[in-house]
Amino acid sequence: MTTQTATPTPTPTAKPPLRVITTILHLAALGVIGSAVLATLSGLLGAGIGLLFAFGVGLILLVGLVYALFGIGWFEVARVGGLYRVDIAPLRWRGSGHPGFGGWLRSLARQSIDGRMWRALANFAIAGVFGTIVLRLAWGLVSSAIFAFSPLMSDGPVDGMFGNSVAPAWAPLVGILGVLACAMGVLGLALLHRTISLAIVVRSREAELTERVRTTTAQREGAVRAADVERTRIERDLHDGVQPRLVSVGMTLGLAQQKIDDDPETAKALISEAHTSTKAAITELRQLARGIHASVLDDRGLDAALSALAGRSHIPVHLDVRMEGRCSREAEAAVYFSIAESLTNAAKHSRASEARVIVRIREGGTLWARVEDNGIGGAQVQPGGGLDGIANRILAAGGTFRLDSPQGGPTSLEVNVPCAS
Repeated sequence: MTTQTATPTPTPTAKPPLRVITTILHLAALGVIGSAVLATLSGLLGAGIGLLFAFGVGLILLVGLVYALFGIGWFEVARVGGLYRVDIAPLRWRGSGHPGFGGWLRSLARQSIDGRMWRALANFAIAGVFGTIVLRLAWGLVSSAIFAFSPLMSDGPVDGMFGNSVAPAWAPLVGILGVLACAMGVLGLALLHRTISLAIVVRSREAELTERVRTTTAQREGAVRAADVERTRIERDLHDGVQPRLVSVGMTLGLAQQKIDDDPETAKALISEAHTSTKAAITELRQLARGIHASVLDDRGLDAALSALAGRSHIPVHLDVRMEGRCSREAEAAVYFSIAESLTNAAKHSRASEARVIVRIREGGTLWARVEDNGIGGAQVQPGGGLDGIANRILAAGGTFRLDSPQGGPTSLEVNVPCAS
């Protein structure tokens, strides 16, 4: 489940002569390799379709084709962004958010129809065509320059570039005109490539606003679902845990009140039992409160909160937290409660004997966490369950969530949340 944050439309910088020269060099390089790359992709597609039913070989080739297309699209987006100094988000693989082989197939299907990848590929193909023309024009420019000086090497008529004969007096003029025409053609293609690339690869303001609305809507829906799951959990814990215990305390105290005159010893035993149940209820309420809000998280940060969480865990937890500075409260809370729910699942359902928690702040200001256990695996996201609450909480914070829990284990959970969420 992947959420991308929209950014304002990039504004390219001015076009200095060096940028135009660099564009021409880019086109020349693409003119050399572009045809070979496109031919290879076409060959992969043809071979994949032709061998589709040959022991699955065709499927392997088609899967490789999708990855190759993604790689070329990623390269093209990075090339255009670096060439024109525009802030373009890199092309990212479109994960499905579902675990296992089925999730991988879904992500493969989503990536194969990704419009942004195909726009980048279209720009790559156009640049390859432009590059081929640029190479021809460059050769024409050199030939025209040589033709302009040809009268110095011959007194008779000079053979023109198109098989015709030109008088020596006209050869310099024809050569200079050829040089100018080829140079203008190369310059025009470079400027046209810039216009087309920025129009195809860089999204318009309308597309940015549409993406921002979609992202905001998804985050709001995730927040609403996370709140529903959390409220249901609190109601369940109160109804199934604390409430029956408090009812039992009341009944025990009532019996003690009836026996306090006739049977003081029994009454004392009942009061002692009620006292023990009251302390257990207080403990459950304290744990329930921690599940709603962890005060240590605000006071001392995520590292200290996770240390306290690991100390209360029913299974040994190896904690590896390396953070320089702090993230936003929302980001730290989302990661904290995701780890807490994962450790609870590992202790209750996974039959794990130990767990490992790794937390890092990655480049780009992303808070990343991974929880692993050595249990039996088979964990799935069920509507209304704890993992569903994790997924919705992470989505509401603008992050991503990935669960890998094959049958037989182990189980691993990874979350990424922007620090400024």
